[in-house]
Amino acid sequence: MTTSAVQTPRGPVTRKDVARYAGVSTAVVSYVVNGGPKNVAPATEAKVRDAIRILGYRPNAAARALKLGSSETVGVIVPDNTNPFFSQLAHAVEDAAAELGYGMVLTNSGGSLAKERQNIRNLAARQVDGVFLASCVFDPDLTDLEASEIPSVLLNNAGSPPGFTSVGVDLEAGARAAVEHLIGHGHTNIGLAIGTNTGNQLDGREVGWLRTLRDAGLPDGPMLHSPFTRPGGYEVGKRFLAMANRPTAIFASNDMQAIGILRALHEAGLNVPDDMAVVSFDGSLDSEYSWPALTTVAQPVEAMAEAAVRALVGEGRGEALQHSILPTELIVRQSCGCK
Repeated sequence: MTTSAVQTPRGPVTRKDVARYAGVSTAVVSYVVNGGPKNVAPATEAKVRDAIRILGYRPNAAARALKLGSSETVGVIVPDNTNPFFSQLAHAVEDAAAELGYGMVLTNSGGSLAKERQNIRNLAARQVDGVFLASCVFDPDLTDLEASEIPSVLLNNAGSPPGFTSVGVDLEAGARAAVEHLIGHGHTNIGLAIGTNTGNQLDGREVGWLRTLRDAGLPDGPMLHSPFTRPGGYEVGKRFLAMANRPTAIFASNDMQAIGILRALHEAGLNVPDDMAVVSFDGSLDSEYSWPALTTVAQPVEAMAEAAVRALVGEGRGEALQHSILPTELIVRQSCGCK
């Protein structure tokens, strides 16, 4: 009975096992796994990678992080990753970070400031290389990150909070584009469904809606608050319908609210857009597949993610504070009255 010259190890596979199997030194294995610092001949690299595959070797991430002084991981905190916009944004950040060799840890705050702070503490304890935070408030507390010297970027932040690098869009300009489009369809009574935020701060979408109406010489339309959710939009839709002087058009502050509003209108037997027009904000995939398809103010998700990653772990890392405010785009579909 013959046996192989190199036995497959029974316990956890180590770098020594890979080196023995490939017939190289442990240093060569390290160069292949870490991409340097020394070059390895292609034929030798192929032998090492074959050994890694056959043996099922998994590098020790903790040891690698200690050696490199980097976890090669970034953290992302969003209010709700079931919201299609934040799901799409987190996905875009993950893709952009992966291009630079970083993995990602995603956490949800659930719209709770206490949970957001707990997520920040947890990520700081993991010694991630940076944190992307879509905060519940305009000016969040990042003391734990600062104490650990972990850089951060505020995502989906429309202002320029002092002491932070931030990336967002011009909410007011986006709202103006939406309301002006509805005015162009002849609407003079335009309601606003505005989401609630933890800090009770004035939302740029509300400012844009109101200023656009007043600039056009129109009366202030009705405004109702609800969570940024489909059920929240559904309840708001029913409340708009119950008004004695109900609006003929609604601007919803996100796509999920708008989809809830559409359900309320359909259940009431109203035709959208003939009986009531709807325009929303975000430009998520859901807006394209609602019925009718939603006219929406789209946020440039990929550009936002790329700008944030560049500032945090890319070529912009360590530079002076940056505040990137990107433009939105009105995507015209059927819910506004356009055919």
